[in-house]
Amino acid sequence: MKIVKPQVSLEWITPTPLQAIERAGRVCYKSEDKITDDSAEIFCRMIYKRGHESVMEHAVASLRIVCDRGVSHEIVRHRIASYSQESTRYCNYSKDKFGNEINVIMPPDIGYCSDPECGSACPRLGPICEQCQLTDIWFMGIEAAESTYKQLTQRGISPQIARSVLPNCLKTELVMTANFREWRHFLTLRTDKAAHPQMREIAFMVKAILAEKCPFVFGDEA
Repeated sequence: MKIVKPQVSLEWITPTPLQAIERAGRVCYKSEDKITDDSAEIFCRMIYKRGHESVMEHAVASLRIVCDRGVSHEIVRHRIASYSQESTRYCNYSKDKFGNEINVIMPPDIGYCSDPECGSACPRLGPICEQCQLTDIWFMGIEAAESTYKQLTQRGISPQIARSVLPNCLKTELVMTANFREWRHFLTLRTDKAAHPQMREIAFMVKAILAEKCPFVFGDEA
């Protein structure tokens, strides 16, 4: 078992997205003749104020997301998007390709304390605090699941069947492609305080990347 951290990285984004939005949006008004080197932001600001957000669908971004299976189940509920996700049907985590182990993401509220007087420096040995005891329990559950998975695959059970014992914290990787309007909707829902803490962590990573690439759309500048 290996602990990995969630992460988000950019795969691809529409080059000069504001210009792409403007070129498409001006078709509505047949005002293409008004396009200049610096007209895109002015045009986008105008149509946003009018609530004409459909033009944002002409710009898209693809992001690679590393998260756990629980979070991925929430992500793929955003149906106006395309996904390619790591398959537990075909990935056999008992093979050398995967280091003969599963990768998992540690959730919030789990983790050994930093008190040097606590027995957490040597897991399974006491005395340890309540926090470390809970973390120990979590690790034992993951280790049991991994051991069971390996035993099943080693006895000829296919990965697509053996995966039924894998934990919800199993690391998964997916590429999500969506237009800018859907990404804005995604961020509105998933950065909200009511969202799951691990989902919010991913959403803020997404926002940081998109805001850097197109601050007018994702930096709340419109």
